[in-house]
Amino acid sequence: MITIKDYVERLFRNVPDNESARNMRQEIIQNLQEKVTDLKENGKSEEDAINKAIVDFGDFDEIRDELTYETKPEVQTDKRIAENKYKKTTNAFLFSVFGFLIIIGLMLFINLYYSPGTIWFVYPLFAAIWWPLAMFFRWLNRRNKR
Repeated sequence: MITIKDYVERLFRNVPDNESARNMRQEIIQNLQEKVTDLKENGKSEEDAINKAIVDFGDFDEIRDELTYETKPEVQTDKRIAENKYKKTTNAFLFSVFGFLIIIGLMLFINLYYSPGTIWFVYPLFAAIWWPLAMFFRWLNRRNKR
């Protein structure tokens, strides 16, 4: 089952080579080969069984993070914390921008529908713009700390 081995080797190409990584690699290969064997016994073709085993394996990011963390705990922890804060700040900034657009869109609709002769929606616009503006500067600060 060369396809399984190639797949696992591609997963581990950015993982530092150490004893725990080699053990994890062998364990994953063995588990995937057993899954393929079980699926073939249940009537699947070899190619379908390999594809199903790979799909069922799931996400490798958590295992990679754990193996990388074992290699450099002090550096990796700080880097991972900074990256998570940056991602959260990016999500908060995007949420504030879309929230701002929805609020202003609603105010514009209400303004044009109920009082088209008076343009008043700009007043809540000035109040609401502070939310995405504050999130933008927070995002810039996090980006510069990375």
